[in-house]
Amino acid sequence: MLPGRGRNGRAAGLARILGTRTAWTAAGDGEFFCPGCGGDRNYQRLTGQRRFAVCGVPVLPRGETGPVVECAACRRHFGTDVLDHPTTTRFSAMLRDAVHTVALAVLAAGGAGSRTALEAAVLAVRAAGFDDCTEEQLAALVEALEADTGRITGEPCAAGLAIELHEALDPLAPHLATVGRESILLQGARIALADGPYTPAERDVLATVGAALTLCTDDVTRLLAAAARTPS
Repeated sequence: MLPGRGRNGRAAGLARILGTRTAWTAAGDGEFFCPGCGGDRNYQRLTGQRRFAVCGVPVLPRGETGPVVECAACRRHFGTDVLDHPTTTRFSAMLRDAVHTVALAVLAAGGAGSRTALEAAVLAVRAAGFDDCTEEQLAALVEALEADTGRITGEPCAAGLAIELHEALDPLAPHLATVGRESILLQGARIALADGPYTPAERDVLATVGAALTLCTDDVTRLLAAAARTPS
């Protein structure tokens, strides 16, 4: 027998007799984006009670463990922070609402009376998922937004409008790669440029959009300049 082989065998045998077992209890359920499956799945939130076991039989409590999230499909366990990631369905809705809000904000900065700006906004909003969006709908929403925030067309981004932008963009930004955040800003820039060069009010709104998307000032300036140089 090789040296140490006997000791290893005894240790393995002891591990089969003595060990720790965890009894899981369901504490909630829902739908989440499973990192293991790579898609939306149902889950259970579990809390665990660890017990010292002899021959597989739990005998003495050893404290609590978890909570964890168990995927109903792959049965893998994840930390509860996985629930911070939106489901695919929720993410799509957040992205759609973000583009819609940016389009309205840019139009409210001065483009609501421009047919070309409204056309550009409709294209962006439809591409984001609002298939039935029309120019008339956007114009009416801009008018309602101005009435709600007390903002006059062409004024700098007022507090009410800035709040609207942050509410739509702040929750989305952590889940977007840099290219995705830049894409939303550039969509707003194209709407602003549809009827001519940026106005000061449009630049102010787009700067607020960039800040809400956690883009630095230099990057916002660079992207807006690049958009202005690109033929429409």
